Amino acid sequence: MWIVRLALRRPYTIAVMALLILVLGTLSLARMVVDIFPAIDIPVVAVVWSYQGLSAEDMERRVVLISERAYSTTVNGIERIESQSIPGVGVMKVYFQPGTEIGAAIAQIGAVSSTVLRLTPPGMQPPAIIQFNASNVPVAQLTASSPTLPEEKIFDYGLNFIRVRLFTIPGLSTPAPFGGKSRQVSIDIDLDALAAKGLSPADVVAALQASNVIVPAGQARVGSTEYNVLLNSSPASVPEFARIPLRVVAGASVLLGDVARVSDGYAEQTNIVRVNGKRATYLAILKHADASTLAVVDATRQALPAIAAVAPQGLELKIDFDQSLFVRAAISGVVREAILASILVSLMIFVFLGSWRSMVIVSTSIPLTIFTAFLGLKFTGQTINIMTLGGLALAIGMLVDDATVAIENIHRNHDLGKPLTVAILDGAQQVAIPAIVATLAICIVFFPVALLYGPAKYLFTPLALAVVFAMLASYVLSRTLVPLLARRLMPGEERAAAAPAASGSLARVAAAFQRKRDELWNRLQEGYGRALETVLAHRRFTVTAALVLALSGAGLLGVVGTDFFPAVDAGLMKLHFRAPPGTRIEQTERLVQAVEERIQQVIPPQELETINDMIGVPTFYNLAFVPTDNIGEMDAEILIALKRRHHPTARYMRQLRQALPPAFPGSSFYFQAADIVTQVLNFGVSAPVDVPTWRAGCATRCARCPGRWTSTSRRCSTIRRCGSRWIGCGRRSSGCRSATWRTAC
Repeated sequence: MWIVRLALRRPYTIAVMALLILVLGTLSLARMVVDIFPAIDIPVVAVVWSYQGLSAEDMERRVVLISERAYSTTVNGIERIESQSIPGVGVMKVYFQPGTEIGAAIAQIGAVSSTVLRLTPPGMQPPAIIQFNASNVPVAQLTASSPTLPEEKIFDYGLNFIRVRLFTIPGLSTPAPFGGKSRQVSIDIDLDALAAKGLSPADVVAALQASNVIVPAGQARVGSTEYNVLLNSSPASVPEFARIPLRVVAGASVLLGDVARVSDGYAEQTNIVRVNGKRATYLAILKHADASTLAVVDATRQALPAIAAVAPQGLELKIDFDQSLFVRAAISGVVREAILASILVSLMIFVFLGSWRSMVIVSTSIPLTIFTAFLGLKFTGQTINIMTLGGLALAIGMLVDDATVAIENIHRNHDLGKPLTVAILDGAQQVAIPAIVATLAICIVFFPVALLYGPAKYLFTPLALAVVFAMLASYVLSRTLVPLLARRLMPGEERAAAAPAASGSLARVAAAFQRKRDELWNRLQEGYGRALETVLAHRRFTVTAALVLALSGAGLLGVVGTDFFPAVDAGLMKLHFRAPPGTRIEQTERLVQAVEERIQQVIPPQELETINDMIGVPTFYNLAFVPTDNIGEMDAEILIALKRRHHPTARYMRQLRQALPPAFPGSSFYFQAADIVTQVLNFGVSAPVDVPTWRAGCATRCARCPGRWTSTSRRCSTIRRCGSRWIGCGRRSSGCRSATWRTAC
């Protein structure tokens, strides 16, 4: 009761408190990070080893397995290690116990990796060590294409110039470009000319190593001047490589250009990107776990004109697969529903209380309660996401309970003839205990959230905090602001009731509405009374009907099904295509083009926005940033974006599952997580459920099989073949009867 008396005695203090809540809540809302989900802060470190040309089996045995043993012995706090080996690349994900200091873990892994290098094949470089997080997902793609520039020029500009400009955006990271050709200086030796000079390729390699070094020469002081001395020990341009001396033969110097052709070319292409049927490259725009998707994408769009202004002539830049559109729509939808709920709650209060002044009193507490919740979420380090906004939308109906009960009890005491101030004090005292018990009962329901662990903890803790903050604020405001507003507004209601005729037509309409409402309310009470008498008179029937309904509802549990999070339709599909093992990347590209044509036959042109293909394996450290199922040149990921107004995405997925496999025998198709919601909940893997199959002799091959096995570390590859007769892991066709095949997969 003391807080109600304080509010009545210090009205300006309560007014200032409400103003502070409004101002601070608005500032907190403006400065909070906006994203689709809260940050899922599970400590994971990705380690990527690379050794061009090393087989998957050797990568596993000579690099990955040694690293796993070293990390498990030396690095603290490891929960588990997952690894995958493909030709030339080994990817390891080290999962740590909750609460592990990730910076110290990265330092320990780096130190141990330096020791492991002594045991790896000669010439191997240290691994790329990158912090991994479920929230670090691609939120957009910056596509670079040109009708005039070659692929190696586009790739080189994206790698060395565009990335540097994008790194300045807070919360953004981007790996190397996908697709394109990696630039390199190529030396094509003429073996006949080399043999005529009495030289060998080893002499060319030795000359390159001796003549392409960086040697500091220091300074030279001549008189009163100091000069920086530069040596021509390293070619400054590509044509200068041709003037590197190899050997003196018959008194004449043999230059590299005499026995070889030097060109500014590109390395063997192992990754191809196609955008709407044309070759291109793209940069994956990733956001950090503590960054806002909307802020990152908006800042990238703002930086795009400045990047395009200094780009080479003919280079076209655009942003595709913008996930911020879905995030913005999801957040706007929750906010819209919350506003609609507030309006409906206010109208319901007006209908039942019959007083616009009471409606204003109760409705005023809704925005102040929500702003108080935002203030609490800001101080606890939370973000604006569908979980926190969903919690507030869920609580809006409960927020007005305390205020509604308080104002209705004030009306009841005032109708008993008590003065307004006495009615306010008595009404507040009568409902004080029930109100606090009801509020705490709602808050205590969310206490088990504190016992959650894993991704569920990070998802549902913000929701629980939003509801608890809002409910506690609602109770405090019902003890302070509601009594104050009642004392200020309700005297006007008394004067209007005392002189209805002098108040004009509006008062007469209000009085007629009040009489009609009272009549309907009385009918409702009478109907409820009659229904209650009927139910009590047929108790057995009532109990039997209740049991039937309860049992029917329990029986539906096996039909409805369960899921961690409801499915969303973001208009995105990611289709993984795998050609027969051993297919060259050029042939895979032709097959992908045929798949595109079939997709365009299934999806109408008016609903198809973009088709983006990523064929082969990208730059090795990209695998730590953007996980992919591509393990060789026979793999491709086809990302399909639909336009805003489209039929259900699941319908097109079913149609593609039926249409594609018969048209491409020997190839396999499956869909992966494409939208930002599924990617975050899947924690970067391609499917919600990942069933590992441990290796037990899977590295064998049939004596008749002309191809080599493809293997992954500690896990069987999903497809084996013996000529064209093998059909899946662990199965053997009747055409191959070698005893060396084992079905232990």
